[in-house]
Amino acid sequence: MRITKFTHACVRLEDAGRVLVVDPGTWSEPYALAGADAVLVTHEHADHIDVLRLAGLGVPVFLPEDATLPAAPDLPVTRVRVGQRFTAAGFEVTAVGGRHAVIHDGQPDCANLGYLVADAVYHPGDSLHRPDVPVETLLVPAHASWLKLTEAIDFARAVDSARVVPIHDAQLNDRGLASVNGWFGETLGDRYRYLAPGETA
Repeated sequence: MRITKFTHACVRLEDAGRVLVVDPGTWSEPYALAGADAVLVTHEHADHIDVLRLAGLGVPVFLPEDATLPAAPDLPVTRVRVGQRFTAAGFEVTAVGGRHAVIHDGQPDCANLGYLVADAVYHPGDSLHRPDVPVETLLVPAHASWLKLTEAIDFARAVDSARVVPIHDAQLNDRGLASVNGWFGETLGDRYRYLAPGETA
């Protein structure tokens, strides 16, 4: 399976001509969606979903059953619950987790689903929920207002994937990104690989 990282939390998965895009938010490049067959959205925050862009795309969009979105009558939404297994763009997907990580001082969170795609790639959205099964490739949040780097590193170590790729990094400048990559690399070794926006592994 080919994985292409785009800005922030957006990832494009391709296999045998099928294209599945996860979390194409307002910060990600529009061309991430070119030729997409389906879209997975982990939660309702704008850095993970661009409703107007998706409304004109005309492909199935899967998101948490409790997500709150602005009215978009042309958006073909399928609501998904925790534990549900479904098919998107020909990929088998399992929804796990349930809630967004607490941001600060008990502020209200929202529904957040992590997606395990083809029992191989795991995108947790804005959470550090650990799946109950082994994961070949972990997409690990690298930076967020709800996150400390040590928590992200501990999460990656606990999931213990063969490959770890950082996501959720658009608010890092070059120095911050170098520091984050250094810590992940020192801890995880050759399993860790940074992908620049548009880069494929």
